[in-house]
Amino acid sequence: MIRGIVRAFDERLGTARMTREVLNKVFPDHWSFLLGEVILYCFIILVATGVYLTLFFDASQQEVLYAGSYVPLQGVQMSRAYASALDITFSVRSGLVVRQVHHWAALLFAASMVTHLLRTFFTAAFRKPRELNWAVGVTLLMLAMVNGFTGYSLVDDQLSGTGLRIGYSIVLSIPFVGPWLSSLLLGGEFPGADIISRLFVLHVMIVPSIITLLLVVHMVILVRQKHTQFPGRGRREGNIIGLRLWPTYAMKAVGVFFLTGAVLALMGGLIQINPIWMFGPFRAADVSSASQPDWYVGWLEGALRLMPAWELRASPFEVPNPFYPSLVLAGGVFLVLYAWPWMEARLTRDHEIHHLLDRPSERPVRTPIGLAAISFFAVLFVAGGDDVIAVWLDMSVNTMVRILQLLAIVLPIVVFLVSRSAIRLRLRKQQEKAEPFCPRVGHSRWEARTLAALVLVFVWFTVTSLSSPSPHVLPETWTAKANAGMSGAQMYEAACAQCHGQNLEGVFGPAIGAGTDSEDMSDTLIQAVVFAGIGKMPPMPGVLTEIQVQEVIAFIRQLQGIG
Repeated sequence: MIRGIVRAFDERLGTARMTREVLNKVFPDHWSFLLGEVILYCFIILVATGVYLTLFFDASQQEVLYAGSYVPLQGVQMSRAYASALDITFSVRSGLVVRQVHHWAALLFAASMVTHLLRTFFTAAFRKPRELNWAVGVTLLMLAMVNGFTGYSLVDDQLSGTGLRIGYSIVLSIPFVGPWLSSLLLGGEFPGADIISRLFVLHVMIVPSIITLLLVVHMVILVRQKHTQFPGRGRREGNIIGLRLWPTYAMKAVGVFFLTGAVLALMGGLIQINPIWMFGPFRAADVSSASQPDWYVGWLEGALRLMPAWELRASPFEVPNPFYPSLVLAGGVFLVLYAWPWMEARLTRDHEIHHLLDRPSERPVRTPIGLAAISFFAVLFVAGGDDVIAVWLDMSVNTMVRILQLLAIVLPIVVFLVSRSAIRLRLRKQQEKAEPFCPRVGHSRWEARTLAALVLVFVWFTVTSLSSPSPHVLPETWTAKANAGMSGAQMYEAACAQCHGQNLEGVFGPAIGAGTDSEDMSDTLIQAVVFAGIGKMPPMPGVLTEIQVQEVIAFIRQLQGIG
């Protein structure tokens, strides 16, 4: 009977030949190729756990009084979204485990994607004819970050609301269209009335659908093209040595799937992550202390913290500070990633089809560039938690910011030069031993130009960043003056005037005088901004008391003509 059904399908669709070709496809037997499969398996687990969570989640910002199982928050006003997330955690059977498995799967999904991209970059698996598949992979990474952020923001707790506030500030900083785009996303002024429902649609329907489509495209291109393999005995551009898809490789893939699921289930059951009940519901006037994002956007958080106080002003237009370390940096990173296969092919004049991979230890330009980029993003990632690290090390946040700013400039250059020298030394020794297939060690013009450009850019950044105030560095005498019984006018003169101007006209910071947006801000919201910091404005907790902040606000209101 089964044979008859299969024959009937084959007679009508001609599937036998295609199925035979797919099952006979050979895959190289190397552990690094399993990274792509881990991405797929994490996505499957994300979809399965996400469907379960969707059954109980209420994506509504309607305010309710919590009457659920978690006693410390009973009677507290919160959104339905946060209340339903608490119910999932404490009242739904296996809700906490499933929610934590979902979160860990999202982190592993992004981590395996980044690792897979690095493997592809360092081994040159992006070369012709695989440029399009590289572009698909870069797009998948970008969508994974977007979907992670939208899901992280759905629960409407205080921590996720802080991240959403930062995202709102970044969108708002886009020249010309920022205010309209942020209003469209939020349904009004921050925090908006529709943001949770719109994020829910993005997180559950739109972005996962695009990811599913791109994963299918990625797999179809992979099956259609010849698989890459590392060089070795008997391996050439025209053959593939490895395991057939059926049955050996398929059984190995099934084993990796269950291993991935088991590890995620173990982590979800034993390792706590994102304890939303400890953060409380989101309040726009409050900010969680030591708020940290998920790791895949930590480098963007760090870039915002380390960015010098630069702004472009052409009255009446202004390009705010957050625009550069967020959208310009992220846009530049992904633009370079998209263009890299064609850039390298043009610079090296290598337009041949490649099926054999490069060994990173034999590439004295691409490998150092990749390692330098990793060191740069590692510094930004650490900077995303500079306040927490400063507390651990018992040192000033100001000092930590300066150290990380210098490291972001110096470390990539050092890593590039050291790794480049090490690889060239290794290749020179190989040439002395007359090993075959050793690439040349001589300098090329484009390598020298690349190095010179890197040095010039970083020297310029060093000079300009050190000559301008850091967005999170307080004046050295600020704490002492603030505690010396100064009036609101004197405290404003001591620290605020250098950024906002003597008459609120704005210098390094935005104007806050009459007719500006700050005039419409409530005193409570201004106080929250002062304590939390925003953009290039440093946080002030522990520096100013609540009464002192109120005195400064009263002085500002007087200058605005309101007080």
